[in-house]
Amino acid sequence: MTYYDTDMIYKNNVMIYHRQGIIMEQSRVHLVIKGRVQGVFYRASTQATAINLGLKGWVRNLPDGSVEAVFEGPTENIGVAVEWCRQGPPGASVSEIDEKCSDYTGEYSHFSVTYGW
Repeated sequence: MTYYDTDMIYKNNVMIYHRQGIIMEQSRVHLVIKGRVQGVFYRASTQATAINLGLKGWVRNLPDGSVEAVFEGPTENIGVAVEWCRQGPPGASVSEIDEKCSDYTGEYSHFSVTYGW
């Protein structure tokens, strides 16, 4: 980690920010979670997990029975969220996760459950 006194810093074209004297790298991940993930409160539990981790983005059901999610925020916290998604809430049975990492955009102000596809 890098220490700075300013609020916003870019390092290697990646936005990082100042939090309690520590610079934390920001990133984004897009997931499609497959298995028994609908009808088990997966979306609501994902939202609660993301909010607790300070992440922004969204989660929604897909018509094929999978769940799609986008997380943005501190890279370390995204890793925690992805690991949580591998298990999901009680009653879920995750068989596969398609994961795509990309650049942080900062386009979300909160984490939401979205409806429709």
